[in-house]
Amino acid sequence: MSSRALKILATAYGQYFNITALFSREKAAKKAFKLFCTPRKGRLQDHQKTYLNQFTQQQVQLADHRIQTYHLPGKKPLVLLCHGWESNAFRWRNLLEKLQEAQYEVLFFDAPAHGASSGSELHVPIYESCTSALIEKFKPTFVIGHSIGGLAVMYSQYKNPQPSVQKLVSLGAPSELEEIINNYQCLVGFNNRVLSALDHYFKKRFSFGISEFSMSELVKKIEQQGLLIHDLKDPIAPYTAAIRMQKNWKNAKLITTEGLGHSLHQEQVNNQIIAFLEAS
Repeated sequence: MSSRALKILATAYGQYFNITALFSREKAAKKAFKLFCTPRKGRLQDHQKTYLNQFTQQQVQLADHRIQTYHLPGKKPLVLLCHGWESNAFRWRNLLEKLQEAQYEVLFFDAPAHGASSGSELHVPIYESCTSALIEKFKPTFVIGHSIGGLAVMYSQYKNPQPSVQKLVSLGAPSELEEIINNYQCLVGFNNRVLSALDHYFKKRFSFGISEFSMSELVKKIEQQGLLIHDLKDPIAPYTAAIRMQKNWKNAKLITTEGLGHSLHQEQVNNQIIAFLEAS
């Protein structure tokens, strides 16, 4: 679908939410939330399946989802990898080469509604539940996440700190839910009536409002060593998010890149991750 067609479709959704809110704010909020949490892509393609078939695979039941996991054996401590939005376990192929060379054991997986895992929606609370369950079950020493995966990793250690985890790595993660929702509102074009209803929906379902979820505040309670890697001109998650998180995370280091974009899968990034894991 072309960018113009996507823009027209997004605007149509916004108008639908606005009209729905005139009759039922709750229904409008549910519809807006569902669209917000529904990925358009991220399921496995044939070449991705072929690559992932080289790893030991297991499906585990977590948080009412059937989660597809992949395992790479190694002599060094276990590393858990959490991918980003509209992605899947295949995104780690470059880092996996580095981790294998360094002889780390690795567990990685497809998030709900992505790859070969079940579900049709993904949001931070459900991602955190899955991540926390995997950490409790497999007890990794290091946990690495990209984008929403990075957000889930940090939120997991805020909500359910696990003694096995010694270091966290976050790549290009956002921080403020308010910024994310404001971008969503601008993209779709729903009005403040819908925004208010959506805020009420978050409070009712997750016990926090849109302006109340701030990872840059929550990281104050994270004790583990952290590495934040963020591109200065990240078009998806603003660089200011990393600045705010590093300021409040007492044991975190920030590495700033420029021109590497949001994905951060380049060799120089992966080398920095390995160096961080290896450091005493």
